Amino acid sequence: MQSVPPFAELLANCRQSAVHLETRDVYGVANEDADYAAWLAGHRYDVDDRASWWNGFHDMVAGAVARGVVVRRARIVSEPLSDYIRFEHAHTDQNIVAGEDVRWLPRRLAVDLLVPVNDFWLFDDRLIRVHHFAGTGAHVRDELEDRPDVVKRHAEAFDAVWERAVPHGEFQV
Repeated sequence: MQSVPPFAELLANCRQSAVHLETRDVYGVANEDADYAAWLAGHRYDVDDRASWWNGFHDMVAGAVARGVVVRRARIVSEPLSDYIRFEHAHTDQNIVAGEDVRWLPRRLAVDLLVPVNDFWLFDDRLIRVHHFAGTGAHVRDELEDRPDVVKRHAEAFDAVWERAVPHGEFQV
């Protein structure tokens, strides 16, 4: 199995585009547990108070965007939205401030689309970082994929989702 470099390294080497497709309704990401619990308890970040929420991920995205990399994220979601997706939506303005463009696609509007079964990041239309999750949403592992035909299919799937998805500011929760 191919060694997977850290996300920071992959994004730092990116020159044109980084796209992320998310397809799950629940993620069990340990470093989000405290924020998720606080959000469920009613805590909301003030997007204008960057010092309260800005982190290393935002630095990486902002740095890539400053170099001219277009960073896009599309989320395919079930309705009604899970609490976790509502939490993600509430925090997406932070990604946008960092320079990401984010869109949402209700799963009911994606019935005729063929999309990969795993979430992924695609860097410069040449390298995919595929994410594998357990049924609980816990991250299991990542793998790299660079076969041109597989990369092409993932890029086409992302583009189809992106074209149909609703921009973050227009997506109602």
